[in-house]
Amino acid sequence: MGPDDIPLFAMLKSRMGYLSQRQKVIAQNVANGDTPDYQPRDLKAYSFKATLDQQAAGQPYRGGPVSTTATGGVQMMATSAAHMAPSRPVSPWRSPEQADSETTLDGNSVTLEDQMLKMTDARMNYDAAVGFYQKSMAMLKTSTRRPGG
Repeated sequence: MGPDDIPLFAMLKSRMGYLSQRQKVIAQNVANGDTPDYQPRDLKAYSFKATLDQQAAGQPYRGGPVSTTATGGVQMMATSAAHMAPSRPVSPWRSPEQADSETTLDGNSVTLEDQMLKMTDARMNYDAAVGFYQKSMAMLKTSTRRPGG
């Protein structure tokens, strides 16, 4: 039995994975700040209730309803030899496109100020999750020590 078998640690690990993916999506938005017709993306908000419900069902939270496939995500199927495989592994988190507050004449909707706010929010939440994980591990270690030792 490892720490991930404890529901609290599994939820924290899932939360940190979500926040890590969110930081990557926001970094992609910033990197495409000058790309014409680029629409910024973001992950669905992390829901504690959804996480709790899916943990109870034995599935990690992935930002929305989970498919019934064995890997927990949508599987791509090649029905022709001309189909190409994805260039990178498919993320378990969903990243719907959404418009920011402004759209420039070239169709780009990335607003750097909005992206920086989102990045700061993700970073603060990630730091909080790491701190909670470390405190929980310290409590677990303390509980396994001998009295007076």
